[in-house]
Amino acid sequence: MMAPPAFARAVFAAFLLAGPVFAGLVGVPLPARASESTRFVTGLGDVPVMPGLAPAEEEPLVFDKPDGRIAQSVMAGRVDRKAVLAFYNQTMPQLGWKRTSDTNYVREGEELRLEFVNTGRPAQPGQTTVRFTLSPR
Repeated sequence: MMAPPAFARAVFAAFLLAGPVFAGLVGVPLPARASESTRFVTGLGDVPVMPGLAPAEEEPLVFDKPDGRIAQSVMAGRVDRKAVLAFYNQTMPQLGWKRTSDTNYVREGEELRLEFVNTGRPAQPGQTTVRFTLSPR
């Protein structure tokens, strides 16, 4: 996988630095300073963690294969599903990802899927669990 162009990273940093301007668009506040508070989903490179989500109990999986990498990470938090979709629909194009559906993105031979999952445990009110899966296209 190729790293996103420097321009895409710069645009994303500007997007995060302008947090209050964009907060109303996605329904959640964005980090005030990208350099200090932006976190990325473990194993997925430059896929940002939406504020309010944190790593779930499952360990991330990362496999490097000759035809590309496969990575999976699960995040959970007290955020609304619609807010998660809005955050990633606004953020991912800034990093060079093209949205192909509400939960799928493609870039440079890779596909990123967001799945809203039930962990098998009793659901906590307001808890949303998202599985991020990156695979070759």
